[in-house]
Amino acid sequence: MSTTTFTETKRPIWPAIKRGLRSRCPNCGEGKMFSSFVKVNGECPSCGEELHHHRADDFPPYLVIFIVGHVIITGVLLVEVRYAISTWAHLAIWIPLTIAMSLALLQPLKGGVIGMQWATRMHGFGGHPDDKGGDQ
Repeated sequence: MSTTTFTETKRPIWPAIKRGLRSRCPNCGEGKMFSSFVKVNGECPSCGEELHHHRADDFPPYLVIFIVGHVIITGVLLVEVRYAISTWAHLAIWIPLTIAMSLALLQPLKGGVIGMQWATRMHGFGGHPDDKGGDQ
């Protein structure tokens, strides 16, 4: 019986996540990761690293909801306790701030998730297809 072994070079996770947070290729840090707001390029325009393997799916929006929710609710409670402003003032402050924070965080967080997937060789980033499981 023949066993084939190969060694994969280690990919540092934190630099890849930081590059992704800056919307750059997790491999080289130079090429743009996104072709539009949250549409990922199929490959890095700088180094050619394939990026189409990513499966960020629902995790970036979940992170956005988690972060924005904690910041906004903390802000609402602090302002209400200290200043007791009207409901209309709360709406005028917190709704636009929630929308702005959500839009500002979505692309960087998606990039960070893709950087983490690339560094840990998830979803085809390791050069081999994912095991789909089941009877396939």
